[in-house]
Amino acid sequence: MDSTMRLFTKAVTWQVAGFFSMMLIGFIFTGSVAASSGIAFVGSVAGFVSYFAHEMAWARVSWGRGINPARTHLNAGKNAVEY
Repeated sequence: MDSTMRLFTKAVTWQVAGFFSMMLIGFIFTGSVAASSGIAFVGSVAGFVSYFAHEMAWARVSWGRGINPARTHLNAGKNAVEY
């Protein structure tokens, strides 16, 4: 499970990259640096909050995670081998 600080850092770095992508796309459509900056800023804040909440929710879900190898048994009897 990732720590909250790790999730926060991942969300920030993702949004920095997304900000510049959104700004470029906004500029292509509007031709305005001010409008594209505003679009990118609002989109980044909304995306950051959504991504962070999504990661926090998935951090609580155990589905799809690997089995802990220390608890895996080859045999069920008293001669079971643990890894």
